[in-house]
Amino acid sequence: MTADPTGARRAGRGVRTHLFLLAGHRPGGTHAEALADAHHYGRAAEAAGYDGVWIAEHHFISYGVCPSAVTFAAHLLGATRAIDVGTAACILSNRHPVALAEEAVLLDELSGGRFGLGVGRGGPWVDLEVFGTGQDRFDNGFGDALEILTRWLSGEPTVAGNRRFPFRPVPVVPRPRRRMPVWVAATSPTTVELAARHGLPLLLGLHADLTEKRNLLDRYARVAATHGHDPGAVAHASAHLAHVEEADEPAARVIRAGLPALLAGTREYVRLDGAPAGRRDLGAYVDHLIDIHPVGSPRRCREALALAAALPGVRHLLLMVEGAGGRDRTLEAIARVAADVLGLPARAAATGAPPTVAAAAAAARPAEGA
Repeated sequence: MTADPTGARRAGRGVRTHLFLLAGHRPGGTHAEALADAHHYGRAAEAAGYDGVWIAEHHFISYGVCPSAVTFAAHLLGATRAIDVGTAACILSNRHPVALAEEAVLLDELSGGRFGLGVGRGGPWVDLEVFGTGQDRFDNGFGDALEILTRWLSGEPTVAGNRRFPFRPVPVVPRPRRRMPVWVAATSPTTVELAARHGLPLLLGLHADLTEKRNLLDRYARVAATHGHDPGAVAHASAHLAHVEEADEPAARVIRAGLPALLAGTREYVRLDGAPAGRRDLGAYVDHLIDIHPVGSPRRCREALALAAALPGVRHLLLMVEGAGGRDRTLEAIARVAADVLGLPARAAATGAPPTVAAAAAAARPAEGA
């Protein structure tokens, strides 16, 4: 965040704000349009003054049509100059950890240290069948993959395999000039404890409220300390739905109208075991998200972000602003959250901001009661 005394800045000293992009496909659009829009939002984030952009990764569903967050990050890094770009998160159960580590180092070096790698275990989906990694890799292989990944990114000159990934010692090329951090997407105590044993920061998702996140962070701190890691030195990330209007109810109406069509894509998951993937009540879930996240007036959004920034160890807030629906609404949301809630100064992008971003920024104005 900037030096401006916004509520979030006061509550979380040194907390940085980023966009969290799904690249979701909406009815009436195309996959190509969804990807182009997400890239557009990333460039708009740079122009609006955000610290970075993180992109999600999904396979075979319209909830997010980016199947390689690393590839998307490479494209956006090449189109920007000032922001960090991260993955939230690469699905580690579907790929070899060394291949992912090599790509991460390559991007970090080419971008001058602007790349951030987030990984997750993923779900028990058909992806495991398509990519040939299988159910056992999902159930039991995440820890071994994470261990190889972190050793490769540690700066060691050579790395050998482990039990699940056996290979002779090989040179690390390109070798990272620094120990690259890896954020671990965590929804369960088991994954939190795994990340804590390695001293790796967490990526906390949209579904959890602040109490749930605090409990996971407290568990992390206890386990990390027992393994010789300083919990205070770890920079966790927390994702939040964000939308601002002149008052709380209009903001809620916009999200109730726009978000369900995006969330409907989660119903397309296909489980590897053939069991139903579940059909959550989307209306009730959207109301839950509105209740626990910064959706409302500028004042309510600032207060909600201040509480999020005060979570122990959280140093990155990832804001999902695609809930309003459509490119123009999202661009306006990017600009209004930056100006009305965060107080970010606009940044002149070296590559030139998309013209509609300027229009959205001009439309952003402090609301009454801000």
